[in-house]
Amino acid sequence: MKEAIVQPDLEVNIVDSPIPVPKDDEVVIKVVVSGSNPKDWKRPVWSNAAHNSGDDIAGVVHQVGRNVHEFKPGDRVAEAASIPLAAMTSAMGLYQRFTNLPLPWHPTTKPIPLIIYGAASAVGAFAIKLAQLSNIHPLICVAGRGIPFVETLIDKSKGDVILDYREGDDKLVQNLKSAVEKAGGKVEYAFDAVSENGSYVNICKVLDRNTGQLTNVLPVKDSDAIPSSVNQSFTMVGAVHASVDKNQFQNETGSKTGNTDFGFVMFRFFGRGLQEGWFSGHPQEVVPGGLAGISSALKNLKDGKASAVKYVFRLDETEGVDRYDTN
Repeated sequence: MKEAIVQPDLEVNIVDSPIPVPKDDEVVIKVVVSGSNPKDWKRPVWSNAAHNSGDDIAGVVHQVGRNVHEFKPGDRVAEAASIPLAAMTSAMGLYQRFTNLPLPWHPTTKPIPLIIYGAASAVGAFAIKLAQLSNIHPLICVAGRGIPFVETLIDKSKGDVILDYREGDDKLVQNLKSAVEKAGGKVEYAFDAVSENGSYVNICKVLDRNTGQLTNVLPVKDSDAIPSSVNQSFTMVGAVHASVDKNQFQNETGSKTGNTDFGFVMFRFFGRGLQEGWFSGHPQEVVPGGLAGISSALKNLKDGKASAVKYVFRLDETEGVDRYDTN
């Protein structure tokens, strides 16, 4: 099989690797389309080490471990090239990092204002979609070039608004304060899907100082900008593989269930939504050349050229890879 190794300069080496054999609880998927995420450039650049970190794929089940009963060879893994990492990050932030937000199958009947900063990003957009399912409103969304896309996700009849960060920090904070006032004068929840370039600084100027909860998708570099009274957490999708962790309220209760069980439920919830049509992936742009297109896509992500879109790669466009028939 072909494997793409991303170098610290974001050049990509395409190498031949053996097809893995699944362990008892694993499946091997023959990838047809692969998606990209910001962490795919951040990890090799920040660590100064080569890495293969592709997480989002669509394809066909190739082989299953002996304990796997839900899937069998030949099953399709559809539309997943734009969903798993981003959607689970959003779900982890909303429901595992924040306390007391209602789950989608038990939507709230009262207003719960929520700030979503970086609303046009895949993580931000999935946060909006999940918040809609939980009937969390009004949503105070911050975006830029992707505003037209975010317009298709929100519900203005329930007070949802979009604020443009391109007007500058001072104007944005002014608009945030106005939106908070219209939302009842108090906002306790903020999902920062950007977590850099002053995003959480702006948020903390309007987030309630006594009961505010803020979650970030990147480690906070300026912790002094966040009041000590704000409950700040870090949302990393990899935590879904851990039963409990230090940021999780389950850890305080001695619960025997946690992130892994949450992930087990939510991924199946996403699948049900895809089947029934009330959940969908993020807009996609196919980058020509298959794996050979990864380098240019990651450089575009690094330079901030992507907005309201996820770059994906068709593996059969890679030189030396035969077309895979999924029919």
